[in-house]
Amino acid sequence: MKPLQAIAERTIEEIKAVAGDGLSSEQQKKIASLIDDAVIQALLEGQHRAVDAALACPDADQDITHKVAKQIRLKNDALIVNLTSLR
Repeated sequence: MKPLQAIAERTIEEIKAVAGDGLSSEQQKKIASLIDDAVIQALLEGQHRAVDAALACPDADQDITHKVAKQIRLKNDALIVNLTSLR
């Protein structure tokens, strides 16, 4: 979890460097929220692609692929809950 939070914080610092000291505290909070939302959307897109790839396996492997897809969803759901709680 810390690496994702570190990425968000580093990104905020980079945005502040580009924007100068003109960002208010409220603007910084809004930018942090936008970054969080973008990270979550990217994670969901990655989850959908991973699940689609798993489910594209031959029919003989469908039981295993459904189990893998379920685990992918569960892990990503937990990650999203943890990210949301950091706000």
